[in-house]
Amino acid sequence: MNTTIKELMQTSQVKFGTSGARGLVKNMTDQVCYAYTLGFIQYLKATQQLKPSSVIALAGDLRKSTPTILNACAKAITDSGFAVVNAGLIPTPAVALYGLAHNCPAVMVTGSHIPDDRNGIKFYKLSGEILKEDEMMIKEQVINLPSDLFNSEGQFAVQETSLPEVDPVAGQEYLRRYLELFPDNALAGKKIGVYQHSGVARDIIPELLQKLGAEVVKLGFSEQFIPVDTEAVREEDVELARQWVSEHQLDAIVSTDGDADRPLISDEKGQWFRGDIVGILCAQYLHIDHIVTPVSSNTCVEKSALFVDVKRTRIGSPYVIEAMTHYVEDHYAAVAGYEANGGFLLATPVRKNDCLLSPLPTRDAIIVLLTLIHSAVEQNLSLSQLSEQLPQRFTFSDRIKNFAMEKSQQLISKYTAGSDDENKSALEMDFPQLRQTLGSVKTMNALDGLRITFENDDIIHFRPSGNAPEFRCYSESSSTENAIAINNEAMQGILHSTD
Repeated sequence: MNTTIKELMQTSQVKFGTSGARGLVKNMTDQVCYAYTLGFIQYLKATQQLKPSSVIALAGDLRKSTPTILNACAKAITDSGFAVVNAGLIPTPAVALYGLAHNCPAVMVTGSHIPDDRNGIKFYKLSGEILKEDEMMIKEQVINLPSDLFNSEGQFAVQETSLPEVDPVAGQEYLRRYLELFPDNALAGKKIGVYQHSGVARDIIPELLQKLGAEVVKLGFSEQFIPVDTEAVREEDVELARQWVSEHQLDAIVSTDGDADRPLISDEKGQWFRGDIVGILCAQYLHIDHIVTPVSSNTCVEKSALFVDVKRTRIGSPYVIEAMTHYVEDHYAAVAGYEANGGFLLATPVRKNDCLLSPLPTRDAIIVLLTLIHSAVEQNLSLSQLSEQLPQRFTFSDRIKNFAMEKSQQLISKYTAGSDDENKSALEMDFPQLRQTLGSVKTMNALDGLRITFENDDIIHFRPSGNAPEFRCYSESSSTENAIAINNEAMQGILHSTD
């Protein structure tokens, strides 16, 4: 059977989003995962990024569906005539680093932070993760699926293991990257809680912290997958952090999302940092001068005056990487990016602590956790004091689940289809409480979703999720309480306007 990836996206409902292909586990059959991997390989061959002697690295997260998908990906690789390096269950940035260091493509099976009934596949070419132009070409690949390979349900007709034994090198190199960055006993005297939950880095993080001299308290281990979203921290995790710091007298709690490309870190009071604040602090520690971040990030980055230039993009790592690439092409020496979820992307080598840290232009969580704690050590500050050095702008985000993507797009179009005056009037009419609280609409930015700045400089940003049936709302204000309050008002307005 011949098909294209574009056709398969429609029939399977497994689609490319901002972080690779994602869909419901029930739709991610052996056939679908095999086909997506074949499409990626064919694209690499067409663009001369694969030689007959090439290997492809493969890794995954801790979801219960991941082993089956890994096996389908591995079979597609071997059936295409290439060898698989099974990097095991390790962080996404670890297998991406391996690909960059060994000049080979990589595939990561993960659904990141989305619920356990979903999963995904991320693809990395020789220079790093695929961008939007790569995605478009992968969609056009014509895939031949042998009729005798799959049964009527899209599963392999003959079940067999295609994965070789785990090669530990990728995980070891990732550990070494950060052990070499920091001085011996850099975190001595710090007592750090590690919220393990079901994240794939739950064993790597304690090992790193202990080898750097910290005392570690392991917390919240779970056999069941927990969808930790660093942009919308669950209320139970907010309460757990407060309990844990009080019970164990912790200097910080650290964690990540499912595949460890998004960090989660609390201060000594058990308050979780926002991702767009930790990104600034990490970049400051590394002496970055040109920074890229999506339009949804906190305006503190401009107000801090820490960077020579700040470039704003659409939301999603491909857009951040594209903008970083332009900086690099212009020969800027210290370039990085971060997202509102906290994932940090390093585009150029940087020297710190007598170590030359190689580029890793994909989201990474570990670098953020370690640099923030060591920055506090160097300055003899608590983590809360560290963040208080920045201009005090506060953000909050929430989401409406089970909100159809078509419905989201219609809603955004309602406020962007007319003239500026018409769009502002429509917004102010549908959100009278925001108009009363924040003043009239000052500016509107439709770069990605709809970002609205009000007369008092508070911000509301509406955006449909790029890879799940969710509608997100970001807010920014002069206090956390205000940011939460106006976010709640905006979400209520959304629900009311779509009744």
